[in-house]
Amino acid sequence: MIDHYRDVLRRVAWLDALCWVVVQPLGEDLGLDDVLWRVNGGRDPRRRVMAYPPEEALEADEPVLFAFEGEGGWGLLEFTSGYLLSDQALATVSEDARVWMASWHSKGGHTVVYAADGRIRARMWEFVFGDHRQEDGDPSALAGLRTLLDGLAPDDFDGKRAAVFAFIEQTTAVGFDAGQLLAENAPVIVLDVPRP
Repeated sequence: MIDHYRDVLRRVAWLDALCWVVVQPLGEDLGLDDVLWRVNGGRDPRRRVMAYPPEEALEADEPVLFAFEGEGGWGLLEFTSGYLLSDQALATVSEDARVWMASWHSKGGHTVVYAADGRIRARMWEFVFGDHRQEDGDPSALAGLRTLLDGLAPDDFDGKRAAVFAFIEQTTAVGFDAGQLLAENAPVIVLDVPRP
């Protein structure tokens, strides 16, 4: 699965800043609209179609997301700025759900966070730099990711980014492929919050 995401990163050159959030509801009551409402700070986001999302999203003042459905939940991909949900927003989104978030941007900030039951459970910073990697929270939550990262060469930065996507997909059964990101006239979600 790491090779799948290596290929995605190779084919989709503009993924140098992103935030990938996967939400696994713990019950039947939490739907995608509820998740989007929580992510958008208690407001309904706008849905629209963009002819070519990578270009149009760069011109938007607010974060733009792709939304993907998997077997066990939903994935939300912000793909222009590495827009990072605050700890409070993650805690809110994780009420009655498990949430995984991976983010990075052009200045680094390679972070993975796991939240559940309304609180942050585990976090890993600078996951691409093995000797500078930092963690807090429940170490068992990120054990599988640690194993994947430690199996890669120290300078295999794309491999480490791909490993994060692979780990989240293995854990949640929610993922994406390059074709979904390169689609034209694609539906997107526009949040009603300014970019950080």
